[in-house]
Amino acid sequence: MDELVGTCVRCARNVYCTAGFLNGILLDNKKILCFNCKDILYAMIKEKRMEDES
Repeated sequence: MDELVGTCVRCARNVYCTAGFLNGILLDNKKILCFNCKDILYAMIKEKRMEDES
C-alpha cells in the first residue's frame, strides 16, 4: 500500500511510503527529496568535487 508522505522540496512531486519504505530521502531540515532529485544532487556534488581536485 502506498501512503503519501509529502512532496519533494526540489521538484514538488508527490513522495510516497511503500510498505514502510520512504521513496526518497529525509533531509536534516525534515524536508523530503525524491530519489530522482537526490541522484541529480549527488551527481552535481560529485562533479563539483572533481572540479575542485583538478
